[in-house]
Amino acid sequence: MEGKFNIFAVLSKRMDWLSQRQKVLADNIANADTPNFQPRDLNPGEFHRILRNQTPAVNPRVTHAAHLQGTALRGGPARVERQAKPWETSPSGNAVIIEEQLIKVAKTQSDYETMVNLYRKHMDMFRTALRGGG
Repeated sequence: MEGKFNIFAVLSKRMDWLSQRQKVLADNIANADTPNFQPRDLNPGEFHRILRNQTPAVNPRVTHAAHLQGTALRGGPARVERQAKPWETSPSGNAVIIEEQLIKVAKTQSDYETMVNLYRKHMDMFRTALRGGG
C-alpha cells in the first residue's frame, strides 16, 4: 500500500497524539500549585506534518470549460498558541490556569472520541463489504 492513503494509520497516529496531549495536560493540572511551573502543550504541527507526509498531493484539474480553476492548499504546520506573558500568574510564579487546562482536556477528549467513532465506522464499512452488503 505504498503511496496510498491509509485511514487506519492516520486515525491511529492522531489517537496516539491525543493520548500524549492528555498526559501533558494532566501533568499541567497536577502541577497547578508548583512554584514557577509553566504549563506545556504539544505542538499540533507535528501531527499535521505526519498527516501531510502520509497523504499524497492532490492537484485540482479543470475537466470542463465551465469549471473554476482550483488551488491546492499547502500551508505550514499549525502553530501552538503561546502567550509571551501568561495572563495570570500566581505569586509563586505558577502560570497554570486550571479552567484553561480543563477546556483543553475536554477538547482533547472530544477529539479522541471522534477518532474512535471514525475508526469504528470504517471497520463497520469493511465488515459490511466482506459480508456482501446487507
